[in-house]
Amino acid sequence: MTPAPDPDWLYHHFEAAGAEAELARFRAAAAGSGLVPWQLDLPRLQEDWLHLMLSAPPQTRGISLEGARILAEQLREAVAAQQERARSLIGQSTACPLDLHALFPVPPEILALGPDHPEARSWLWREWGTPRPLRHVREARSTGGALRLRFWSADWSPWQALLRLRQRFPTLRFTLRPVYEEGG
Repeated sequence: MTPAPDPDWLYHHFEAAGAEAELARFRAAAAGSGLVPWQLDLPRLQEDWLHLMLSAPPQTRGISLEGARILAEQLREAVAAQQERARSLIGQSTACPLDLHALFPVPPEILALGPDHPEARSWLWREWGTPRPLRHVREARSTGGALRLRFWSADWSPWQALLRLRQRFPTLRFTLRPVYEEGG
């Protein structure tokens, strides 16, 4: 499994507008941790990191074999702790006001593949319209009848999620506008 290339991040303005009761229902459904609890192959990652650190000739790499082993193990432990923290926040945190995983959860069989697996990336494109969770989702100047958000999405607008939102909340009006000016 090869890592996915680094995505291009696109800034967006998003608005959900309508009756306050339905908007409150949307807010409750959309709020989540902003994280996806992927299952990572930690032994494989540890081995990959070890090989990466040892790929340079010994005289130029700046780390011994034993040092590389220790560091790869520490990286594995740090990622495992980070993954456990992410899992503990799912269903508990509402820090992200537009969490695609809270709205349209990644199924367990896809989570088991990991975020860089071709089938997982295909599922995200098909279901969300973007290959990664939204980043830096922030509320901006919302009023009683509208929720306005700003966020970054990977490679494309989350257009599939928007289509699904319109079906799930038919009385709300959703608008999504990418911002191409430098810096959003």
